[in-house]
This record gives sequence, structure tokens and C-alpha cells, in this order.
Amino acid sequence: MDTEIKKADRFDWTLTLLLFLFFLISCLAIYSAQSTGQYGERNFLIMQVFWYVVGAAIVLGSILFDSYQYRKLAWVLYGFGIFLLILLAVAPPSIAPERNGSKNWFVIKGIGTIQPSEFVKIFLILALSRAVAAHHEKYIEKTLTTDLLLLLKLGLITGVPLGLIVIEDLGTALVIMAILAGVILVSGISWKIILPICSVGASFVALIFYLVLNKPEILEKYLLVETYQFNRIYSWLDPANHSSGSSFHLLQSLKAIGSGLISGKGFSNGVVYVPEAHTDFIFSVIGEEYGFVGGSVLIGLYFLLIYHLIKTALDTNEPFNTYVCTGIICMITFHVFQNVGMTIQVLPITGIPLPFISYGGSSLMGNMFAMGLVYSIRYHHRNYMFSTEKSLSS
Repeated sequence: MDTEIKKADRFDWTLTLLLFLFFLISCLAIYSAQSTGQYGERNFLIMQVFWYVVGAAIVLGSILFDSYQYRKLAWVLYGFGIFLLILLAVAPPSIAPERNGSKNWFVIKGIGTIQPSEFVKIFLILALSRAVAAHHEKYIEKTLTTDLLLLLKLGLITGVPLGLIVIEDLGTALVIMAILAGVILVSGISWKIILPICSVGASFVALIFYLVLNKPEILEKYLLVETYQFNRIYSWLDPANHSSGSSFHLLQSLKAIGSGLISGKGFSNGVVYVPEAHTDFIFSVIGEEYGFVGGSVLIGLYFLLIYHLIKTALDTNEPFNTYVCTGIICMITFHVFQNVGMTIQVLPITGIPLPFISYGGSSLMGNMFAMGLVYSIRYHHRNYMFSTEKSLSS
């Protein structure tokens, strides 16, 4: 009995409550989104409940492994993720059809579509975390040379999946860059190296933005960038004067959220048609039906989640765990910031789903696997501490 009580105390009930609230909000929003009639007879709500059940199983399975085992499995999972991305690139259309100009999903009969990149993000977090932890164990004395070596390692580890993803899925590529940036910031690499790199990166982004707005033909010629990618920038800055698909999405999203005002129109009372309302634009549904108050409550829950993850990262005494939590924090934060931002014209549309809320099996399973890592860190924390130290469950 005492053992069972201790196990219950070590279980992360705070995270469980947050995920349960996300589950309720997701179900309500998806039910409203699919009731507009644009999806025919398809019932996304039932499938979302199913994916949440699968996600819960993934969490429970993840708790069975501790950080030592995840560290051993990091390269295996990373290699498996790279294999999936390569397989996706060479797979025939019958297995991996091209949709909207991108080839991002495997089609599995009886199940639906699986997007490997959603899992690769988590595998990458584990690989980067192991690389940083192993580097610091090998090089006790830090120098600019060892820091440059670590930066090179992280760049190479990230560059492989990034190169396989960026051509087909710019949004996921940006998430991967955010994960890399977060891990670098907590890796202990000297700011004498980070600041010049950030300056060069910011200048490069500014140059690209200038060329997109003023001389797009240069990018088309030398970087082989497709014109439709420029349209996303144009429709973001001036949606009313551009007739691209993303412009229509944005205008409808702004109408939906704006019409919700302070308290919204009420559950399932949304009337503004927003394409892909059950997936990428689920926040538009929440904004229209629950208004500023509903949207703020949801964003507040994300703040609580990020706070909980930060506390976990700070409380653990394993550097590997800290790096894992950092990668997950950056991934979730970027997803939320980008998704909400694109629905209200703060950021361009990239097709990034809202974590735990948007419909999608791959996205939800990937995020639940990430949460499973956090559960594992907190559950097994006492195994790595002296009895006189404070535990994560206290």
C-alpha cells in the first residue's frame, strides 16, 4: 500500500489536469467546427477522442522508461526518424500522396494519415539532449574550441532532418529551428559565439524579407523558391488585395475572431466559414464562439503548461532531462505563438497546428509522447536524488 501511495505521489497530476482541460476544449471546438457542414459526414470528434486515448496509452508507456533508458535510445529513435523521412521522400504516391504541393504523410488504410515529422521533432530533442550532455561529460574544461565543437555537433544533428523536411514543410522546419535555438541557449555555449551567429542570422532574415517584398525574382532564380511561398507573405501583409488561398483563410479567420467580441456567440453558434477550422484554424472557432475571454483562458492554460515544464526543467538534477524539457518547451511555445499569431495576422500562415487542440492524430501523438517524457522525468526523479533533497512531487 505504501509503495502504491508513493507511486501515486510521483505521478504528475498537475500535468494530467492541464491535458484533460485541453482535451475538453479540443472536443468542444472540433464539434463546433465540423457542424458547419463543410466536411460532410466525417466525424472528427470521434477520431480526436480516439487519438487522445492512443495518446494516453503513449504517455503510460513512456513512464515505463527512465531518463537513462531514453538517453540510450536517443540515437536509435533519431535514426528511425531519419529513416522514415527518407522513406517518405522515395515512397510511391499510393503510400505517400502529394497534397497541396507537399509530400508529408503516409496513408495507412483503416487508420488514416501519419506525418513522420511530428515524431521526428521529439526524436531530435532526445538526440540533441544526449549530444549536449555527453559533450559536457567529455569536456569538463570549457573553451571556445569546445563550444564551437558542440555547436557543430548540434548543427549536424539538426541539419539532417531539417534538410529532409524544409522543402516539403516550412512550418515544421521552423519548429525544428526553434528547438535547436532553445537547446543551444541552455547548452552553455559562450555568448561570444552565439551573439555573432544571431546577428548574422537576423541580418540574413532581414535580407530575405527585403528580397521577397522588392526583388522576388532573385530568390526564384538563385534559391529555387516557389512563387506560392511568396504569396503567403503578401497575403499576410495585405490580405485584402491578394486573392491567394491563404489570404482567404486569413480574412475569414479575422472575421470569425473579430465577430466573437468579448464573450463570443456561444457554443456551436459560429456562423463564419473558415476553411480547415478543425485543424490549423481551430483558434478561430474558439475566438468566435467564446470571444476574447475564451481565447485568453486557452492561452492562460498554455502559460500554465509552459510554467509547469519550466519548473520541471529547473527541479530535475539530470542535465539530460533539463535539455529534454527545454526542447519540449520551445516546441510547444513556438507552436502556440505561431498558430495563434497566424489566425490574427500577427504572423504569416504556415500550417502549424495548435497543440492538443487542433484535430490530427500525428500531431497529438507526437505532443503526447513529449508529455510522456515529462511524466517520466517527474515519476523517476527520486531514483536520482539523495533522500535529503527535495523531490519533484513535493
